Amino acid sequence: MKFFIDTANLDQISEAQQLGVLDGVTTNPSLMAKEGITGKDNILKHYMDICEIVDGDVSAEVVATDFDGMVKEGEELAALHSQIVVKVPMIKDGVKALKYFYDKGIKTNCTLVFSPGQALLAAKAGATYVSPFLGRLDDISTDGLNLIAEIRLIYDNYGFETQILAASIRHTMHVIDCAKIGADVMTGPLSSIDGLLKHPLTDIGLEKFLADYKKGNS
Repeated sequence: MKFFIDTANLDQISEAQQLGVLDGVTTNPSLMAKEGITGKDNILKHYMDICEIVDGDVSAEVVATDFDGMVKEGEELAALHSQIVVKVPMIKDGVKALKYFYDKGIKTNCTLVFSPGQALLAAKAGATYVSPFLGRLDDISTDGLNLIAEIRLIYDNYGFETQILAASIRHTMHVIDCAKIGADVMTGPLSSIDGLLKHPLTDIGLEKFLADYKKGNS
C-alpha cells in the first residue's frame, strides 16, 4: 500500500518524507490557498518545490472544467516535472481528458469519485489513479469503505490497472480499514500516518525498558 500525504505544506511533506514511508503527494487549489499560495506562477513553482522533496508521484489539479481547458492545463502541468500526475475531475469532459492524457502517456488522477460507476468509467478511460472520497461519504452517513470495496471487486474482475487511491482520509483507522480492503494508495493528513506509530503498550514497554536499564547502570 502506498502512502501519500494530502497537503501543500512543505514542512509536513518533508517530515513525512524523512519518516521513510512516503510514496507521493496529493494537493489541490484549496490546500494551496490554505498555505497562502495563490496565482498561477506561484502555484506552478510550489508544485516544483514539492517534487524536489518527494521521490514519487505528485498530483496537480486542473481548474478548468471543459475538455480543451483541461488538456491545456494538464499538458502544462505534466511538462513541469516527470513526477507530476494530472488531477482531473469526474465529469464528462474529464473522462474525455483522461483518455486523451492516457493516449499521450501522461499520468492522471481522477478525483471527486463517489460511485462504482464513476470509478469504472475512469478505469475504462485509462486513469492512472482513481480517488474515491471516503471521508466525504462518511460525512453524509454513507459507507465510504463499502465504495472502495466495490471498486476493488470491479477492478479485480476485469484486471484494470488503475490504482485505487483512497482520498479524504480522516484518521488512522481509515488507513487500516483501507489496507484491509485492498486500496492501492491512501492519501491523508500527516496525523493519519503518525497515528500508526502510536500504541500505549509500546510507550509502557519502552518506559519499563529504560527504567530497568537505568537501575542496572546506576
